[in-house]
Amino acid sequence: MYYIKEADKPSKIAEWFHMVKLENDTITLPITETSLEEKTAYKLAIKAKTILDKTNSKKLVLSKKIKEQEIYVDYLYSYNYEIVDGKWLFQMLLFDVLDYVVKKMKIKEEDIKIGILVNDISDFAIYAIKKLVTKYKYVKIVTNHIARFQNMEEKISEEYGIFINVGNNKRKVLSKTNIIFNFDFPTELINKYTIYNTATIINFRGNVKIKNKRFDGLNINDYEIDWNANPHLEAFEAKDVYEAMQYKKQPIEETLKKIKKDNVMIKYLKGNKTIL
Repeated sequence: MYYIKEADKPSKIAEWFHMVKLENDTITLPITETSLEEKTAYKLAIKAKTILDKTNSKKLVLSKKIKEQEIYVDYLYSYNYEIVDGKWLFQMLLFDVLDYVVKKMKIKEEDIKIGILVNDISDFAIYAIKKLVTKYKYVKIVTNHIARFQNMEEKISEEYGIFINVGNNKRKVLSKTNIIFNFDFPTELINKYTIYNTATIINFRGNVKIKNKRFDGLNINDYEIDWNANPHLEAFEAKDVYEAMQYKKQPIEETLKKIKKDNVMIKYLKGNKTIL
């Protein structure tokens, strides 16, 4: 795993000759422009690739400013690098996010009405659904693949004696839910549904836009965490640094225990019109 960041005060020579510096696990680019030109972005990407090819490393963490260099980042993606984005961690923090939203929005527990948008039945989606339906009275699963959930419905019914409400009525199914967890619905799909006007939507994959002009709730696409990260990594987002250090193939319960042990907390949720 390698980190890529901008130089604090690159020399003019470093800028002119696109001199890329490698120190330990960090690649530093001589960048001062707000937005790199195509030619410069390409040259810097090629030099980073040359370094990374020698290390056989494919995982990258980008600094906040480097993330803003869209052309450069696109080149890195084209080389098939895994750029850590914090989205896996966002899902793992679902229960913390729920507690955070309920507290910030001052929602009474009896008033919590949850909607879960999911088509891909991942292990964590199943885990989250089981936990939520056993704690809250109002939980609706919204999916285009209802048949895929039938087996899970039966297991939860047998194990907990709880009936799971799975549906896909675009006009009704989300009309009353005030907290919506969107696991994998893209913009074009979620906008086919009637959404409660003041709902809080948490998009775990990010970059979802709600087009209904009557929607006056929060559409969360990003977040940040509080965590005791190494000070020399302050140019990076804490969520990316923390996620990059995690072993994703361990059991979910172990992952959640480690997150709690590491004292990871939600710092803020970034919405369409405000930061919560």
